[in-house]
Amino acid sequence: MNDEYYMAFALRLASAVKGQTSPNPQVGSVIVKEHTIVGFGSHLKAGEAHAEIHALNMAGDQANGATMYVTLEPCNHFGKTPPCTRAIIEAGIKEVVIASVDRNPIVAGSGINQLQNAGIIVRTGIFQEQADQLNESFFHFAQTKQPFVTLKQAITLDGKTATKTGHSKWITGQLSRKDVHTDRGLHDAVLVGIETVLADNPSLTNRDGFPSKQPIRIVLDTHLRIPLDCKLINDKEAPTWILTGSEVDSAKISRFQHENVEIIRLSESNIQIDNVLHILAERNITSLYVEGGQKVQASFLKSGNVNRVITYIAPKLIGGSDAYGMIAQLDVRSMEEAYPLQFEKVEQLGEDIKITSKRR
Repeated sequence: MNDEYYMAFALRLASAVKGQTSPNPQVGSVIVKEHTIVGFGSHLKAGEAHAEIHALNMAGDQANGATMYVTLEPCNHFGKTPPCTRAIIEAGIKEVVIASVDRNPIVAGSGINQLQNAGIIVRTGIFQEQADQLNESFFHFAQTKQPFVTLKQAITLDGKTATKTGHSKWITGQLSRKDVHTDRGLHDAVLVGIETVLADNPSLTNRDGFPSKQPIRIVLDTHLRIPLDCKLINDKEAPTWILTGSEVDSAKISRFQHENVEIIRLSESNIQIDNVLHILAERNITSLYVEGGQKVQASFLKSGNVNRVITYIAPKLIGGSDAYGMIAQLDVRSMEEAYPLQFEKVEQLGEDIKITSKRR
């Protein structure tokens, strides 16, 4: 057995809790003594014990003189739980192997320094790329104080999201739709505009995916036109936040007395994406899945706050200039002004193709 073997195990432990630790990172830890695994653990939920503590509890006295493998730099501060560095030092761990150094300014190398000052050998960089990818949203939020934003579209081969009558169910097949449900469960919140609500009356819940966590549902509704009888208001499957413009009067807001619904009136009359993301960050939304229509997608792209684009392409053709396109006007006049993306992954889901792209 070698470093790669034990760190790969720690990464699998961290991956197993994907979607359930926000706003905390996903972390796995393994303790090895004399080539034998004596303890392991994952951070399961924000506010609960960290992965290192679970591993130390399992190892018990065998942690003394052992090597700990951990996917993320151990914390060195008091939050909802005590610092992991103190527990590691007190347990007598002799060496700590770390995949990813924490970008969170609260930690950012201080955990490593604390361990080294206590005489513990620290090595870093084993499977760093995989560990960094695992906590991409967490690092982005920690560094920018904004949610990691993913745009999602489902389109035909000719780039249409609906026919000229607005009919769109279903463009993609069952496997693609199940994949969308999974992605909803992996994000803190899912967002649409009011036009999507009026046209489709969506639930925006995770009904078929893993994990079973439900995202907070967010609607951009400048004039508060959302119907009182729609699913987002009445189904109570998940909280619904409706963001409105400043000119919506209090009497209109007072009609919404549903326990799962919150109306958030913004300071501007027309909703600005930068302000939306600021408010969501204040509420600890670290990752946002945008399923809105072409106008909402264009607004996010114009704001410069898009980190990833996921596009499901169905082998169908609609045609015509009056059918609904993927994204509204972006004011691109030349190819030099086009929004550059980099393909990360292309996969086939049933008859559909899923393309994952990253803003370049």
